[in-house]
Amino acid sequence: MTAKEAAPPNRPQYPIESVDNALRILLLLGERRSIRLTEVSEYLSVASSTAHRLLAMLQYRGFVRQVEGSRAYEPGPALTTIAFAVLRHTDVRERVHPVLERLSASLGETVHLARLDGNTVTFVDSVESSRAVRVGSRMGMTMPAHCTSSGKALLATMDDRAVRELYPSEKLTGLTSHSIIKRSVLLRQLAEIRRVGYATSDEESEDEVTSVSVSLGEYGGSRYTLNVSTPKSRMSDPTREEIAAALAHAVDEVAAFFL
Repeated sequence: MTAKEAAPPNRPQYPIESVDNALRILLLLGERRSIRLTEVSEYLSVASSTAHRLLAMLQYRGFVRQVEGSRAYEPGPALTTIAFAVLRHTDVRERVHPVLERLSASLGETVHLARLDGNTVTFVDSVESSRAVRVGSRMGMTMPAHCTSSGKALLATMDDRAVRELYPSEKLTGLTSHSIIKRSVLLRQLAEIRRVGYATSDEESEDEVTSVSVSLGEYGGSRYTLNVSTPKSRMSDPTREEIAAALAHAVDEVAAFFL
């Protein structure tokens, strides 16, 4: 069944056409990775100016976002937030949470479970370190994938062609002065991540914060990763290797849950 066919059986007595059209756009996004203005105009049978106003309002509220370097629109962070609120007790999160707790206890650092959403990463669960100086929980936050170790670990599970589709422009937007701002640099880092088996971030999403991530795999149609975040002052090469090994062990432990 398509979004066009999925109308509710009982139409309201006093329908509000603009609200209905906005909701139909969201249903259309459920079927497609991205949509364009002309597609929305044709789908709703409205003028391009009307479709543009609807998309602009959805973008203003965070329900859609415009793909960088493109005229296409994709699901925005507001939809992710709503999905997280509805699905926060999903099977994946419940099964992985005890692993997060053990990782945090053994390493003494903050641990996250994150999911790839287009070219962004959403932190869907967290166990915060009990240390006085620690990285705070990012649970519920959405960040550019290329600016985080979690996002890079997840992007590395895709081939370069798929990554280029997510990032059609060479120029990328960074969060800090250490963020990757060129697609070519990102692709080189992803190749290295595939070789070593883990991703790192050195103040790329937030000053004084470093992290290590390992891809967890795909569950329920979504790609997940495990992440350990530490203050920069506690990160060293031996620590990074220790965290990567602990994450790899945790990934095997999670995989056993789903066998």
